[in-house]
Amino acid sequence: MNKLADFSCVRMDENNPKWEQAISREAELYQKENDLRTPFERDEMRIMHSKGYRRLKHKTQVFFAPQNDHVCTRMEHVQLVASVAETIAKYLNLNKELARAIALGHDIGHAPFGHHGETVLQDIAEANNLHSFWHENNSLRFIDKIETITDYSGYQQNLNLTYAVRDGIVCHCGEVDERYVKPREDACDLYSIQKGGKNGAYTYEGCVVKISDKIGYIGRDIEDAISYGILKKEQKEELLNVVHTIYPNIKINELNTSSFTHSLILNLCANSSIEDGLCFSEDCFQVLKLVKQFNYKNICNHPRISKFKKYATLIIETLYEQLGENLTGNNVRDVIAKEKILYPKLYTIYEGWLTKYSDYNLAEKENKRCKNKLIYHLDDEQEYKNCVLDFLSGMSDTFAIDSFHEVISF
Repeated sequence: MNKLADFSCVRMDENNPKWEQAISREAELYQKENDLRTPFERDEMRIMHSKGYRRLKHKTQVFFAPQNDHVCTRMEHVQLVASVAETIAKYLNLNKELARAIALGHDIGHAPFGHHGETVLQDIAEANNLHSFWHENNSLRFIDKIETITDYSGYQQNLNLTYAVRDGIVCHCGEVDERYVKPREDACDLYSIQKGGKNGAYTYEGCVVKISDKIGYIGRDIEDAISYGILKKEQKEELLNVVHTIYPNIKINELNTSSFTHSLILNLCANSSIEDGLCFSEDCFQVLKLVKQFNYKNICNHPRISKFKKYATLIIETLYEQLGENLTGNNVRDVIAKEKILYPKLYTIYEGWLTKYSDYNLAEKENKRCKNKLIYHLDDEQEYKNCVLDFLSGMSDTFAIDSFHEVISF
């Protein structure tokens, strides 16, 4: 291991010149007496207590709405990324509490049905001139505007996380192929970031999560595909030929999440330095790119998954039409009253969403002790459609499927 890989001089703590910006919040946070937690530990617990975090257990990682208890969901993915990020941060002497908080929250705004669901919502947003939709930005929206936690007086309040955690979440994209990763210097407006992966994180801990995201999914996708039996013998041989470049003695049954993740972590820690930033060796980096290409070709685009994509598209488009195109701000109250008779589960939950986040029923919002931000004004058609888009993006796979079946059933 590289004993020179000591990043303590850029660790996010009180000695870092970025510290005050990193721990800043959009509003002052209420405080308990004798609270033992650091700012980032408080963020971690606020994320874990949110409902968006809980819904990750029923959101797709790669295999849609899995009924197999042992196949990875979005919840398991964020926990795996948190473990990887914490391990790397600990070895490099970075702030592992910050890295863990970012990792646990990084996919909280992910669409149902994984990246395909994200693509469908992107298409809906573009067709209706709505706010741009990409899951890193949506995770920031959910962290800032949607997710709430009950305060010490029993009121629902927005999470109000630190700048460093919010920044790491919106900059976490692990899809971009970069060998060297370093943080940016400027503390920009996070909503000015226009596309995932184009901006470096503000902290080294955010950069660690960006890399850990890729480490976390790439091995697990292979393990799940093997367990489902969707990789043919020649595909396994193709994969081994790629991996043998750096691991000449590995066998296919050893190509699991644990061994692959461990090897990538070791390689990253052995090759990273303050001068170069976080990086893999050249041969490891090339293998990582080839394995990712293999996964997209043979797993993400497998015929069985492609068939389900059509079903997922139908579900999301049908629900958007049901909630978005049949209603406007001028008649939403009357229509919801009628639709609740036909579709009681969907419209009861949706009405609760409108009450909490819009001017649908301000008296009831107050009665429910919701002090979170009011986001949507229903007399504005675009705001209303953005409201529907956000509602759909927060759904779990299972709730989206159940809602679809309620809509199409008699």
